[in-house]
Amino acid sequence: QVQLVESGGGLVQAGDSLRLSCAASGRSFSMYGMGWFRQAPGKEREFVAQITWNDGILDYADSVKGRFTISRDSAKNTVYLQMNSLKPEDTAVYYCAAGQTWALRIGRGEYWGQGTQVSVSS
Repeated sequence: QVQLVESGGGLVQAGDSLRLSCAASGRSFSMYGMGWFRQAPGKEREFVAQITWNDGILDYADSVKGRFTISRDSAKNTVYLQMNSLKPEDTAVYYCAAGQTWALRIGRGEYWGQGTQVSVSS
């Protein structure tokens, strides 16, 4: 059974940092991209970042470039999202997903986690 389990969300103040983790299990993801998405209340889910599992190619949404960093630890089968200089507009439920890289870019992940809440106060 494939599982993606996110952790690390919480309530922080503007300017603070958080690191989200996504632990993947149940199959090999070596030919997949691993991505982070977010959905704020009343808004559509949006792409945040992705990394290819085998060669570490990175891709970011313009809104988070320079503030967020995606990375992976192959030994732990875990993908991270380091979020710095957080803003109130970063408040959302953050989801981890796995899938083909082109599909992730348009929000079509094959596997999804349950999400973790990130709230940033001003």
